[in-house]
Amino acid sequence: MKLPRLRTILLTPVVLFALVYLAGATMLALDDRSVAVFEGPPASHATVAIFGASGTAGDGILKAALADPDIDRIHVITRRATARIEEGIASGKVRMALHTDYLDYSAIREQIAEADAVYWAIGTSSVGVDEKTYALIHVDFPMKFVTEWISVSEKPGISFHYISSSDISEDARMMWAREKVRAENSLFDFADGTKLRVIAYRPDYIGPTRQEAHIGQRLLYWFFRPVGAAVKAREIGQAMIEVTARGAEFGNGDKLGTGSIVRYSDAYERRQALTARMPRAPASQ
Repeated sequence: MKLPRLRTILLTPVVLFALVYLAGATMLALDDRSVAVFEGPPASHATVAIFGASGTAGDGILKAALADPDIDRIHVITRRATARIEEGIASGKVRMALHTDYLDYSAIREQIAEADAVYWAIGTSSVGVDEKTYALIHVDFPMKFVTEWISVSEKPGISFHYISSSDISEDARMMWAREKVRAENSLFDFADGTKLRVIAYRPDYIGPTRQEAHIGQRLLYWFFRPVGAAVKAREIGQAMIEVTARGAEFGNGDKLGTGSIVRYSDAYERRQALTARMPRAPASQ
């Protein structure tokens, strides 16, 4: 085989991939869809609970919640403390509860009863995990929680924000994809007709916060972001807070993909910037 022909064979898939990548990046750059800034009074979310705050997505959610001026108290339910959690405890905004049994929530009923919204980021990779264990973590853990939560909460309306995954379906070949769909459907069905709303977030690649990311994760994020296949962990948190604040605008069973997560995160930032520019009412004499 002549060298020029071999070079052509080797370069063709690279060139095709580059063209597809550039086309995807161009389409995303030209996509001017945005979410209008929410102007009404936000639904109550003074107290939230975060599960999985020691993980990649949970760390970003906690970062967003710590920065939010409308959130007064954050109950962090976790197996272990992190620098971010300890920072929140020092600020007085975080109440941490060390918890290990995610099929029994009797020890933290008081904490979860106070929550207006729960941000759920507990999960694990499917690599090296059998189907029974994966289902236990992604289906049984959150289902057991919402069952307990709705029984102890006296709030008129509460919302559960569940991190799922993109590219999932009931007839998927991959076990994890089927189980994520089963988790969503189980949660939606449970909440149907109750005061609980479940909203699912279906991100592609999740970029860790700057403090948590290593060089490989940064490179993956910057590779996938231009084609709309990556979202920052902090953006997921901001989107969750924005969805919570918009209240009845979102119903039980709603799903947000990567693009929607980014747009609602952007709407959150614009709302906060607008609020910060508004003159404050003078203090009463």
